[in-house]
Amino acid sequence: MQPLIEPLYSGRSTHEFVSLLAGQTESRGYDLVRAYWQKQHSGPDFEAFWRKSVHDGWIEGTAYPAKRVTLKATNSQSHTAPDGNSLEINFRRDPSVYDGRFSNNAWLQELPKPLTKMTWDNPVMIGPAMAERLHVKSEDIVELQLQGRKMEAPVWIQAGHPDNAVTVFLGYGRRRAGRAGTGAGFDFYPLRMSAAPWFTSGLQIRATGGTYKLATTQGEQTMDTPVGARPLVREASLEEYKQHPKFATEEEPPSPLTLFPAFDYKKEPYAWGMAIDLNACVGCNNCIVACQSENNIPVVGKEQVVRGRHMHWLRVDAYYQGDRANPRAFFQPVPCMQCENAPCEVVCPVGATVHSTEGLNDMVYNRCVGTRYCSNNCPYKVRRFNFLLYQDWDTPQYKLMRNPDVTVRSRGVMEKCTYCVQRITQHRIDAERADRKIADGELQTACQQSCPANAIIFGNINDPNSRVAKLKAHARNYGLLDDLNTRPRTTYLAEVRNPNPELKE
Repeated sequence: MQPLIEPLYSGRSTHEFVSLLAGQTESRGYDLVRAYWQKQHSGPDFEAFWRKSVHDGWIEGTAYPAKRVTLKATNSQSHTAPDGNSLEINFRRDPSVYDGRFSNNAWLQELPKPLTKMTWDNPVMIGPAMAERLHVKSEDIVELQLQGRKMEAPVWIQAGHPDNAVTVFLGYGRRRAGRAGTGAGFDFYPLRMSAAPWFTSGLQIRATGGTYKLATTQGEQTMDTPVGARPLVREASLEEYKQHPKFATEEEPPSPLTLFPAFDYKKEPYAWGMAIDLNACVGCNNCIVACQSENNIPVVGKEQVVRGRHMHWLRVDAYYQGDRANPRAFFQPVPCMQCENAPCEVVCPVGATVHSTEGLNDMVYNRCVGTRYCSNNCPYKVRRFNFLLYQDWDTPQYKLMRNPDVTVRSRGVMEKCTYCVQRITQHRIDAERADRKIADGELQTACQQSCPANAIIFGNINDPNSRVAKLKAHARNYGLLDDLNTRPRTTYLAEVRNPNPELKE
């Protein structure tokens, strides 16, 4: 095994333990492995061989010979037309913990699933029509029976799910998976057969009358608006866009209409802003995990998520439009809007949330006394409060996991997205040392850096040639709840649909 780091707890490797039993009390793993290969490779060139092997991570010439394999016929599943009255069950790898191999990663356990926003669980997913026929609602426990095998699990009614079918996700219900993975969710592997590993028909399902609490994040930070009054996600067809290219609301208040003292951000070298392209976002949640890793955001566990106390600084809302059986789906990442007229700042009695000259809504953690006035006054519901002591300062591997450039917050503190201010500061220092300005694209936030669809664009809006400034000048650009006159620095590019006419039907 290639050497990585020193043991965290002064432990012994397998080699060292066996050596200890043989009476060699002072032997180190490195010396034992080197001595073994020195016997196998005697000669004057051992040092070069050893250094190359340690560098590469493998011993040259020790690979197994290639084997020819063929697919077993029993693994092929016939695609026969299903009986219209029978139920189909679909087995899918979980979008967060995959097939269970990542179930001990608490970040992934608490990561909301793309469609359901479920955490720490894997319910049976069914469609609205099927739920109505079964007289069940989300969190009701049902019994699944397939070819004599039975198990119970809660249901989740998912808009757009096919009728006469259920979907279950693998990777949960593990009994030996460490602290995070043990006991979370339900193990659907016993229903899965090698002859039909991914889907099969003949499922029977019935309600048991019991209920099971599921932890989902959507709805906990609701931006309360009358239906249709404030469209959070704005979209149009290509033809509609050509006729009415501007998406910003006409009700946006004029700039002078404010009680806030005016500040000319144009005088500063930088004015940071963000544009999120809803056409590109696929709701994959990469940005959430990147933000959690970058900013030392804690995991709170299922019980606290149920109470609405999850700590993610960034969420990706899922919205559905039209018939619940076959709706259109939309995803919208929602970080802190970094409002120029920030409603949170005026209500903080201790000045813990203040505005910077570069347009950031900063948090001063050691001033915060936990009144939560700022969270109550935030229309976007993007602030998080440490209700309990979620952090652990003593466990060694946690120290290695954390970003040393970001503080580790304790209980009683409000926190939120900072546009990765630690990265901004580092790039500003580097640029000042080189006597230059930060170049466009040189500085990226963690969410932007991790987005595989390049849906998040961050930069200096004082630079008219920057990518973010050009996007904010685009006709598709609009602000979320901009009629409140908060002047958000984070804006969105509306979604424009252009489906193939042959696929539309």
